[in-house]
Amino acid sequence: MLEEHTFQYSHSFELESGGILPGFQLFYTTYGRLNAQRNNVIWVCHALTGNANPLDWWDGLFGEGKLYNPQEYFVICVNMLGSCYGSTGPLSINPETNQPFYHDFPAITNRDNVRAFDLLRQHLGLAIHTLIGGSMGGQQALEWSIMKPTVVQHLIQIASNAQHSPWGIAFNESQRMAIQSDTTWQENSPQAGLEGMRTARSIALLSYRHYRTYQQTQQEGNLDKLDGYRASSYQRYQGEKLARRFNAFSYWTLSQAMDSHHIGRGRDGVLEALKQVQAKALFVGIESDILFPISEQEFLHRQLPGSQLAIIDSDYGHDGFLLEFTKLTRHITDFYQSTSVQTTPLKASS
Repeated sequence: MLEEHTFQYSHSFELESGGILPGFQLFYTTYGRLNAQRNNVIWVCHALTGNANPLDWWDGLFGEGKLYNPQEYFVICVNMLGSCYGSTGPLSINPETNQPFYHDFPAITNRDNVRAFDLLRQHLGLAIHTLIGGSMGGQQALEWSIMKPTVVQHLIQIASNAQHSPWGIAFNESQRMAIQSDTTWQENSPQAGLEGMRTARSIALLSYRHYRTYQQTQQEGNLDKLDGYRASSYQRYQGEKLARRFNAFSYWTLSQAMDSHHIGRGRDGVLEALKQVQAKALFVGIESDILFPISEQEFLHRQLPGSQLAIIDSDYGHDGFLLEFTKLTRHITDFYQSTSVQTTPLKASS
């Protein structure tokens, strides 16, 4: 049974930007059984608008009879700082003002989130059998494998990269421009910027999917149509769907955190940073991904000796990492089998 938890950190938390959070809260879920050695841990890092329940969005990987069986593994997933699903974010109360942070919420980076996650890991006394994440979650998983290399046994990074590309940053900036153009964005209200965020999500979707996806799912059957196209209504639907479950402040904050991803920052570059990784690593790319193209996963594979690379053929574009369960399961299973002889369990440590 999935269990919900909250971790409270009551000390000042200095951020990479120089800002400070006066303490924070992390909401997380656990699923499965923790063994006596506390090292059968599958730590899942969610994507930008994801939540702490991988059964919501990666159900094809978790459950009895699936890749990560709760009878064998202890699965944990933490809602990242800046989000709106239980962890401290822009709509949280600032204890110094007793009002929501709103626009005053400080800038968060992936490195900040990883440091927060590791405080929780130390609190629970866990060693990580597998650290797995896709997209922004994959960025965090790689960052963590560098920051705390001795606590991660296997790293599985899916549809992600070593640093966010100018292409990816441009997509995110276009989305923030859409939010900024909303006249309500300057207000201190949970609804501020929602109309702009609807447009932002529509922009994002074009980077998450692929030409082939729309050709297959949004093609018109009526040759005489002059308006009201399926693709048009689909874009609006996706924008509205996000607006019902997210807020523009978190979207703004987390998109900037994604932009800041660069494992080489302060480490003499990407190649030097990758030398810190001790985990057995699998990099998975999606052939049709235009946001995190396979050249980014191929680069990581080339630069990290002993790592493995798997490419998934999919018509879903970047979103294939959320949908191609069968193919992911096969590649991850093969990865474990190829590394099992070389791998010994880690001990929980700080």
